[in-house]
Amino acid sequence: MTPSTTVRSPLRLYGRSGELAILETLLARLGAGRGSTLVLTGAPGLGRTALLRHALDLYGPEAPAPGNARGAPVLLHATAAPAERLLPYSGLHTLLCSAPGPLPPPVAGIPRPDTAPTALLDLLTTLGALRPLLVCVDDAHAWDAGSRAALVFAIRRLTPARGVAVLLTAAEQHAGERDFTALPSLRLGPLDRSASRALLDRLTGGRADPGVREELLREAAGNPRLLTALAGRLTEDQLAGRGGLPQPLSGGESLLDAYAAHIDGLPDDTRLLLLFAAAAEEHEPEGAGADAAVLLRAGQLAGVDPGLLSPAETLGAVRIDGGRVHFTEPLLRRALLRRAPLARRRAVHRLLATVLDGPHRTLPRLLQRACAATGHDPALAEALARAAGPPRPHADRAAALGRAAALSTDEALRGERFAAAAEHAWLAGDPGRARALLTRVRSVPAPGRAHYVRGLIALRDGPAADAGEALLTAAELLAPHDRGRAVGALLGAAEAAWLTGDVPGYLHAMNRIGGRDRAPGRSPDPAPDPAPDPAPDPALDAFRAGMCAVLAGRTDDGRALLRGCLDTGDRTGDPTVLLRSGIAALVLGEVDAACRAGARALAAVRAHGPEALLPQALEHLAYGELRAGRHARARVHAYEGLRAADRLGQRNAAAALHAVLAMAASVEGDGAACAEHAASAAADAGPHGLGQAATLATWAVARADLAAGRHTRAAARLAPLVLNGPRRGHFAALMLAVPCFVEAAVLAGRGEEARAVVAEFTAWTAWTADPQAPAQLARCHALLAPAGEAADRYEEALAHHARSSGDFERARTELLYGQWLRRQRRTREARDPLRDALVAFERCGARVWAERAAGELRAAGESVAGSGPVDLLTAQQRRVARCVAEGATNREVAVRLSVSPRTVDHHLRNVFAALGVRSRTELARLLDRDEENAANP
Repeated sequence: MTPSTTVRSPLRLYGRSGELAILETLLARLGAGRGSTLVLTGAPGLGRTALLRHALDLYGPEAPAPGNARGAPVLLHATAAPAERLLPYSGLHTLLCSAPGPLPPPVAGIPRPDTAPTALLDLLTTLGALRPLLVCVDDAHAWDAGSRAALVFAIRRLTPARGVAVLLTAAEQHAGERDFTALPSLRLGPLDRSASRALLDRLTGGRADPGVREELLREAAGNPRLLTALAGRLTEDQLAGRGGLPQPLSGGESLLDAYAAHIDGLPDDTRLLLLFAAAAEEHEPEGAGADAAVLLRAGQLAGVDPGLLSPAETLGAVRIDGGRVHFTEPLLRRALLRRAPLARRRAVHRLLATVLDGPHRTLPRLLQRACAATGHDPALAEALARAAGPPRPHADRAAALGRAAALSTDEALRGERFAAAAEHAWLAGDPGRARALLTRVRSVPAPGRAHYVRGLIALRDGPAADAGEALLTAAELLAPHDRGRAVGALLGAAEAAWLTGDVPGYLHAMNRIGGRDRAPGRSPDPAPDPAPDPAPDPALDAFRAGMCAVLAGRTDDGRALLRGCLDTGDRTGDPTVLLRSGIAALVLGEVDAACRAGARALAAVRAHGPEALLPQALEHLAYGELRAGRHARARVHAYEGLRAADRLGQRNAAAALHAVLAMAASVEGDGAACAEHAASAAADAGPHGLGQAATLATWAVARADLAAGRHTRAAARLAPLVLNGPRRGHFAALMLAVPCFVEAAVLAGRGEEARAVVAEFTAWTAWTADPQAPAQLARCHALLAPAGEAADRYEEALAHHARSSGDFERARTELLYGQWLRRQRRTREARDPLRDALVAFERCGARVWAERAAGELRAAGESVAGSGPVDLLTAQQRRVARCVAEGATNREVAVRLSVSPRTVDHHLRNVFAALGVRSRTELARLLDRDEENAANP
């Protein structure tokens, strides 16, 4: 035992919250005198030792005790190497069990362990009898067979009451790991993308260029030790994207050797077949595996029996499924290619090119030839570029063009081909690969296509204003020789302006598509192969002119033009045209047409791609469902879109989808979920300038406040969005939020501010086709009307609701009408609209709104089946309400409940809001009726 005074700081473990919770539970049980066992398994580099260190940090003598008093943990290890990763720990017993070299002398009178199973059991039992004991065994697979057997024997005979917890680590797929299969285990998998990103940001101080970051994340495949090694080898210039990355990336060689060592015991012919499988995946999509038929032919040509792949499957190195051979660990494939000598690797690629015959295998054959190439090969590069045409998938085209670029000698042509490969990688849903390819564009000036792809990536995952400028630059560079992409760049710039709420910027980009308002600039050099101008697109012209007319205030002209876009959308299967049709429908207020276009766009993307459009298709469909009042459907589409956006690295789409989910939660009454999604939306909406997402998120939180009866807070949130001023909300969403603001403002006593926006809402209602707008306008007028006119306005609103669908908005009108009638002492008349509101809210899943309606209905003298009013209150609120109903003052209630009068006042305000009452008398009557109903059900 060697004490140490080293000051240790806890490790920061990313992406391991579940594993850490399990460890903390194990240690808490141990602190309470209850033992347990856990085996941490996983491939090399995934953090088994780091988790063991974390457990020692938590349980070591210097750590705060979670339970009873305890002694030092015990570390058992087989060689000096594992101990070096874990020591020093103050007061740590280090016991060497059946390890090479001489055994240490007894420690503090504890007998020395030997190979007998009972000896180790006796040792642990003796130590555990003195105090709760944590035993850590790192790399237990490395022990000799006798020691592993002794350890398992001892562990299985330690009862939980012995107060001994055993935490082991064992390398996955190692022969020694099988000895521990009967023990409880926890398998570590690779880090997810979010955790890997966070770790890399810590390693690099957030200085990594986006393209470099994506290449590092791709190469590390979620392995934290490999990611650390790769990042540590880069220079500052390489990290910042100013210097080319080494190909392949250096670092982590020892870790890859550990992966490759897994198959060292296999026959030579089996390892050759595995090398064939690793090389064959060069022309396959990520995760697709290798074609077993190709390996069969390659093995026959090399004189190797393909049946010899079975030992690798038995070992767990590969699995054969549906005629495909998959490596169980992606890094094992990379390790095999890295360890093979270059000449051998090229020979394998040449042999695979030989067996990939036939016209349907032209591209895979060329890719294998490219992998075997020894230098630049312009002829092979040209053949690859020709083979990378449609209708091949974008991922295949990206792979072919990337190889063609690497084989090209002309620097300008290399740049064009790398940029083209990046575009196809982006369309295939792989922005990380696209960024990495763009870092290899070395031609000066960079081709316009490279600026175009950078702008598209930034549009989905960066500041929208920056993306707009990049796309405007790309349009200027592309216009002389690639009019189609120039138009696409301008449409992207317009979208960037839309996201930020920049109306002049939107009009500027759209007018440039139409040939007006062209920005002066330098004349770019013509491309070596100018593309012909695309055919005229009347549908795009109508969309451009219609949107410009609407935003310029010529709403009648714009409406006529945009209606033509709806007709075009009904006749096409192009997802980009369908998405534009959906946008036009939402602008017009044709909600059903927007949902129809969104659903068709989603189906088209799923069937034909491109993958990069999937989050946008789901986002636009979710918007349509929100506008239609189908919040549950909007939530389903938004969750799917959020998963797609995270997988494809599209944070801007994720922010918009979080805002949609916040809106849905504000209806369904989950205030915590609403706040969480709104915060997630704001996290990227603010830095990236996403005005539309920020407006929706704020509106959602305000609507949740309104549902909970916090009218003043809701009005304060919405006022900056809807009133004129520098903080006004996004132009596409602010009119939709006006009815909420009017309701909150009137109930909060800010009626004059509400009147200021109703006139603008009236003008918007006059031209929009939104089916809810007339009813919402009438409801706004009812809230602001004098007592003699309010009832007629509410009846007018309900008549409009009767001509459209949408339970939620109709129920809100009925709730407000019922509240108004009850406050006018027309209690009997109030019951019908309140009853209808309750049923409608329940039907659309608006729980908190239904509770408000139920409270109003009870206050109107009608019992509500299933619950009484006190069920809407917390336990403390119930106590306050009962005391007040009995006639106690706030100060008397405070004395009775041992709280301050201010706390009583706070609870009483919440009670009044939850139950829909305005006085102590009403509260007493309501509680009396509740007791009568409970006594006479």
